[in-house]
Amino acid sequence: MTVSRRPLHDGWTVFAERGPVPPSVAEAGAIPAQVPGSIHTDLLAAGLIPDPYLDENEKTLSWIGLVDWTYRTTVEGAETDAEHHDLVFAGVDTVATIRLNGVEIASVQNMHRPHRIDITSALQAGDNELEVAFRSPVRAADAASLALGARPHANHHPYNALRKMACSFGWDWGIDTATSGIWRPVALESWSGARLVEALIAGDVVEGVPRVRATASVDGVVEGLRARLVVAGAEFEGEVRGGTIMVEGDVPSADLWWPRGHGAQPLYDATLELLRDGEPIDEHARRIGFRSVEARLEEDADGIGFAIVVNDRVIEIRGANWIPDDAFPHRVDRARYAERLAQAEFAGLNLIRVWGGGIYESDDFYAECDERGLLTWQDFLFACAAYSEDEPLWTEVEFEARAAVTRLASHPSLVILNGNNENIWGRQEWRWEGRLDGRTWGAGYYYEMLPAIVGDLAPHVPYTPGSPFSPDRDDRQNAAERGTMHVWDTWNRKDWTHYRDHRPRFVAEFGWQGPPTWSTLTRAIGDDPLTPESPGMIVHQKAITGNDKLTDGLVPHLPLPNDMDDWHWAMSLNQAVAVRTAIEWWRSLAPYNTGTVTWQLNDCWPVTSWAAVDGDGRRKPLLFALRAANDPRLVTIQPGDDGLALIATNDTDEEWAAEFAIARRSFDGAALATQTWSVVVPARGIERVHLDADIATAQDAAGELIRATAGAARADWFFAEPRDSSLPAAATEVEAQRTDDGWAVDVTARTLVRDLTLLVDRIDPAAETDEALVTLLPGETARFTVRGAADAEAAAFADRLVLRSTNDLITRES
Repeated sequence: MTVSRRPLHDGWTVFAERGPVPPSVAEAGAIPAQVPGSIHTDLLAAGLIPDPYLDENEKTLSWIGLVDWTYRTTVEGAETDAEHHDLVFAGVDTVATIRLNGVEIASVQNMHRPHRIDITSALQAGDNELEVAFRSPVRAADAASLALGARPHANHHPYNALRKMACSFGWDWGIDTATSGIWRPVALESWSGARLVEALIAGDVVEGVPRVRATASVDGVVEGLRARLVVAGAEFEGEVRGGTIMVEGDVPSADLWWPRGHGAQPLYDATLELLRDGEPIDEHARRIGFRSVEARLEEDADGIGFAIVVNDRVIEIRGANWIPDDAFPHRVDRARYAERLAQAEFAGLNLIRVWGGGIYESDDFYAECDERGLLTWQDFLFACAAYSEDEPLWTEVEFEARAAVTRLASHPSLVILNGNNENIWGRQEWRWEGRLDGRTWGAGYYYEMLPAIVGDLAPHVPYTPGSPFSPDRDDRQNAAERGTMHVWDTWNRKDWTHYRDHRPRFVAEFGWQGPPTWSTLTRAIGDDPLTPESPGMIVHQKAITGNDKLTDGLVPHLPLPNDMDDWHWAMSLNQAVAVRTAIEWWRSLAPYNTGTVTWQLNDCWPVTSWAAVDGDGRRKPLLFALRAANDPRLVTIQPGDDGLALIATNDTDEEWAAEFAIARRSFDGAALATQTWSVVVPARGIERVHLDADIATAQDAAGELIRATAGAARADWFFAEPRDSSLPAAATEVEAQRTDDGWAVDVTARTLVRDLTLLVDRIDPAAETDEALVTLLPGETARFTVRGAADAEAAAFADRLVLRSTNDLITRES
């Protein structure tokens, strides 16, 4: 090989160049810096600032984003006699001047793209001083907004004027860091002759046959070069023409890659080699899979449906939105991605949507999704704002988009590249038109540039112009009957029962807020007393009137607690029930509805938010609600124009023969009316049965429920809201037996217990359980498998175990 790469991650320091720096930081001078890294984590490691995530530190550390920071290191001269030497930055956050030996070699202004800088003539034989001087991102964004012309945006900084992670400036769930740093790897690449540029290898399925396609450009001397592509035992060669490569061929021996729940995920090592005289001088290697994908828009009597089709099979989407897993994304490694995506699998998800206010996720993220069969949807990085189409933004976006598509499109899990988040809808419904005063807002990106780039580089990946979207750009862009929809009126203005007012074809965003787990909350916030409105809690509640919305969404169902412990449990429970209600309703509309994508799976710091996994990586009750609602074999009771119906959904490859026992019962468990239903639910199908009038009509709404069971499948319907019901105080018996890594806990109900949950993190912050939100009739037993707290004594463990239920919130207030 004639291309060598030397990482440049050692020996970096950073110091404040100018800005409102506290005396302690100024006196410290240059401090050690981590690359990849960020200024916040460098200051934290040096002991110069407290943890930004704790208490009110976000406010006291806001000066960091107003400072110009300079990073320096020493680069040894080239170790080879190569003809060319390039500095390659995978990610620089964001506006910076790069100097080598005091001479400016580049000026950069885009966090989302790599930067390759030819330093062949500037690199000296001995030591070379490399400097990256960052401009304050807050000041840079303000200046760019003035230069481009102000445009509408969410939140308080003009993030839409810079190509920087939008949520770095804060969001309605996110901390405002406005950080700086070299956030992805940097290296010295040395090469001679020629090298591959913008190489992409991808698998597809064409007319039922697996097919591989590789494209690349060649930098350098191209005469006499050829290309060879090797994958799955097949080998293909092609010429280098005009400095470009395109090699493709059928691979009939390859097996198809499937989403989880639909088949296996075979992956194949693929290598594109650049050859001179038959010998490789550069290569590009990827791990690929073979699948076909279509974003199907199909007109019918009800409107225009939207479906994701893989290998000619419509996939019922059970997804969640993804934000950066840390406000400092460089801290997220492969192990952390694996942990979070395992939680996605636990929740029954089959798609992760990477939201457009974050980042183009790392190859580690996508590799994990490839292996797990988790479909991925990547937004281009535009969110909740109007964007200038003028220079320098236009060219920066083009470079960024080409780099992102080239890097990501080899992953078989990638099934959607989406133009933006809510910008087309926002222009229509958020009164942007007058505020724009004739300025561009981003249509040129979403309808021209981005689809052209995807079509050129990755024709095997479907493109959509925005989320939400309707196929006709002049139509309303958040229409339930056409394309995709975001459902936010419910959280913002209504009770969650109004989810049933919506009949969308596909839901790409919806959600309900809840606090982080108790262990995470009390680690991050030290308020005394701790209340929903104490200072640290308010800093960790970013939604506009978020606490009011939490209260408004709770009191139709449960009394508003006075105790902080009960408030925390009530809001956590209500979040879980709200989202479970929405998903079960929309899944019951299949095949009219083809998918739901919950907002959101994860958090980037410890905060009250819509996440199912909190900022410390702990499972909230919502994660268990997602697991229940996303069960491939879901049983649910839903209202309709003609009364209540029992609906069985079977998202598996095997037909489901079931004998349902349906009963209207009093809270003491006695059967008041019964019905049976023998059904065979076809593979990937759905069946419904109308419930008899004596089942669907309560004699005592406050004290009755419907229970339907068939084997392990179960559905409950309560006639009255918990606050209006006769729920008794929960009476249970608990037995705990030690296991190799924790405990097996059997809980037997002596009364009706609704939504029984073990809050095991109260005993051991690292402990977790496999079940939650379990409703038990009197005499029924549920087993909870607990990992963690293994050192506790059996009696002490059982005594310390915190059991919560809906009953607690009724009986404590009554």
